[in-house]
Amino acid sequence: MPKGSLTSRIMGLLCSALLLLTSAACTFGSATGQPGTRGEVPGDVLAPPPKPLAPCAWWYGIGEPPSSMEIRFAALHYDLVVLNATETLALRRLKRLNPKVKVLVYKDLSSTRNYPGAVIGDVDAPLLPSGLGYVKTQRDQPHWFAVDTTDARIEWNGYPKHWQMTVWDPAYQKAWTDAVTAEVVREGWDGVLADNDFASLRYYSTALLKGTTTAVETDRVIREGLDAFLSTAGEALHKAGKMLIPNVSESHLTAGRWSAHSRYDGAMEENFGLRDSGTGELLTFKGNEFKELRAQAALGESWLLLVTHVKGAREERVGYATAALLASPHTCWNGASTADYRHPDWSPYQEVPLGEATETANRLLNGAWDRRFTGGYVAVNPTATTAEVNPPEGYLNVDTDRPVPSTIELAAGDAVVLVKPSGQDTSAPATTPTPTTFTPTTTAITTPGTTTQRPTTTPTTPEPTTPDPTASEPAAPEPTTPAGPTTTATPPAPVVPGAPPPAARYQVVGRPVSDR
Repeated sequence: MPKGSLTSRIMGLLCSALLLLTSAACTFGSATGQPGTRGEVPGDVLAPPPKPLAPCAWWYGIGEPPSSMEIRFAALHYDLVVLNATETLALRRLKRLNPKVKVLVYKDLSSTRNYPGAVIGDVDAPLLPSGLGYVKTQRDQPHWFAVDTTDARIEWNGYPKHWQMTVWDPAYQKAWTDAVTAEVVREGWDGVLADNDFASLRYYSTALLKGTTTAVETDRVIREGLDAFLSTAGEALHKAGKMLIPNVSESHLTAGRWSAHSRYDGAMEENFGLRDSGTGELLTFKGNEFKELRAQAALGESWLLLVTHVKGAREERVGYATAALLASPHTCWNGASTADYRHPDWSPYQEVPLGEATETANRLLNGAWDRRFTGGYVAVNPTATTAEVNPPEGYLNVDTDRPVPSTIELAAGDAVVLVKPSGQDTSAPATTPTPTTFTPTTTAITTPGTTTQRPTTTPTTPEPTTPDPTASEPAAPEPTTPAGPTTTATPPAPVVPGAPPPAARYQVVGRPVSDR
């Protein structure tokens, strides 16, 4: 737990609980003063309440090296960016263009790698996707490679030359932490996005760890090891004034897991708004996860980094609306259009002027959730059956650009996003929904007429990310294409980096990224 007064932590928890029960707002400052937190108020006076702003945008940029155009776009549009360790030039460019943007380095907690780029000849690359190099570890500490019941090292299925490490070994934890903290300080990163904070090995391997006899026991060793690992890494990074945000998986299966693993500067949910293929329910709302996400958002002190893998309009709408239910100063959403995050994505929903939430998210009797904002309204139905919601009168559906009826029927696992109109007569709402005339489509920002070439120290294999524990057919990362001209996306409404949003039919009430 980050250092701070016991009073601060208790008051923070009390405020969080109060916010979940009422529309009141309160925060109590953390004594750490770390990025993503509010500084402690002298005399233990309650700080001003955090503004529950509409979701900000972020980019998990671990695919291709970013182009100059993509860097400029990121500086103008994102509150937080994650880059590979080799992208130190992009880090510096981002900071020059927008000193307020947080830039984290990708580091894997659970593996080391020896594919070309991570190892050059017979030497570890100077900047690694993992904490420790394969060559050095094999030479000096070979026992840090996890082995199965036959004493064979465990290579991850689907990710050749990625090797499972002994994340439960305190010596490995300290060595990883020391190496990563030193690199983060030296290169000037704001902190670390720690990938593969997973709860089960089965998505990477069916092997059983040596000393265990069942998959349940193997998973317990890994899970408990990562619990302790985060404390070691988080304390060291905070002492250095840096952030730690892990990519947490399966938190809906274990009560308290999200809260525990987001305790430093927040956490990442890579399968946000995922739909159960059998029932149609939204898995984010199962178990205790959504309650813990709400509690974190209510305090407004740390980052919720949410990723929805967009396959169509429904996923995009549900992902954004569910993120809006968790609106806070640091709730950031990304509608990812590619499995390997190779380009910055930008959804038209991120230009919807919701503004600031005027209440906490409300759970309706039928299981749906809704929330009002100064500029709009969202509702989400996470259940397996149709649910009715009653939006404010006269608002426009952003997908149809038309007024909505007084009662909307939301299909299972679906959502609606509404905004206040500007200069339109909406005193008589429509009696029936009109057919969709505009379908938001996540836009991948690409650089026309240029080539993207990986430097020799950049891995040629896409980074593995925390596996999807529930999808029946998890999407595999797309293979890296040979160097060559990128293609220009042709979305319905192209986004030009640096340009203002298209002429809005809504009243603009939000704030630009630089003001957050």
